[in-house]
Amino acid sequence: MLGSDPERTSRASCESAERPTITGVSNVEAEPAELTCTSTPGGVEVLGPRDVPLGGPRAMSVRRTLPQKQRSLIGAWCFCDHYGPDEVRMDVAPHPHTGLQTVSWLFTGEIEHRDSLGVHAFVRPGELNLMTGGRGIAHSEVSTASSTVLHGVQLWLALPDAHRDAPRNFQHYAPPTVTVDGASVRVFLGSLAGSTSPVPTFTPLLGAEITLPAGATIELEVAREFEHGVLLDTGDVTVEGTTLTAGDLGYTGTGRATLTLSTRDGARVVLLGGEPFGEEIVMWWNFVGRTHDEIVAYRDEWQAETDRFGRVEGYGGTRLPAPPLPGGRLRPRGNPA
Repeated sequence: MLGSDPERTSRASCESAERPTITGVSNVEAEPAELTCTSTPGGVEVLGPRDVPLGGPRAMSVRRTLPQKQRSLIGAWCFCDHYGPDEVRMDVAPHPHTGLQTVSWLFTGEIEHRDSLGVHAFVRPGELNLMTGGRGIAHSEVSTASSTVLHGVQLWLALPDAHRDAPRNFQHYAPPTVTVDGASVRVFLGSLAGSTSPVPTFTPLLGAEITLPAGATIELEVAREFEHGVLLDTGDVTVEGTTLTAGDLGYTGTGRATLTLSTRDGARVVLLGGEPFGEEIVMWWNFVGRTHDEIVAYRDEWQAETDRFGRVEGYGGTRLPAPPLPGGRLRPRGNPA
């Protein structure tokens, strides 16, 4: 789905009687804004979101927590946009991806997906759609006529070097709900609370939606070798003694056998995890690569309409052109040691 708007504005308003329309994707910022990340004695680093407008002056604004200069990845998770609930119409024309997998997870709404593998599918609440754009894929996304409100997260996974040219693929999975001390857990990738997703991944990962009722405290057994991020969607949540505000992503490093979440009034969170990704990556627009020159080549191939990305059939419009490259060279990013 969506990258950031090429215009370096900090916030967009949706003050219109008509629903705004998302019509374009664009770059994952070459120079993301400086943000202050705070660490607590309990070892929780709070990554605050920044507002990024998508689609022009009447855009929907998303809240982005990954990437940022202080932390580019959590495991292989390299991109996290949190959006809605907004009355918005989505119409994203065919656009390319390389070196990554997209993870679409909705709380409200419905989106029609078409890609150059020939897949025609729908993104619905509580159902995982995972698309692999290794060597190259293109796809479009359009909200359905009955979908007036969109609310969800758009996530990307960086593919490790050995698999970053993987063939196109698409997988759908509707995870069951399991209960932990009154909380509802849906595991869409990896394993948690006795529930395991059958969807294979290229690196060890975890992805789950957790809904906590008012007054709940839960202790989850987690993999010691994983680092984790807790994204607060709605309500209030405390992670290992650190309270998050809506849109925050609370990061914990490796070495924990358990993760404790508590809430006063109730909360919904998305829990992300994985083994630290030991490679540096270059992200620009909708591409993940390893060098500036690779990104330039991907852009050139998209503009030249080569067969690297294929064609999206059934979308009633033209595909998106790539934005101009920034003036300087794109630099690889990794996480602090």
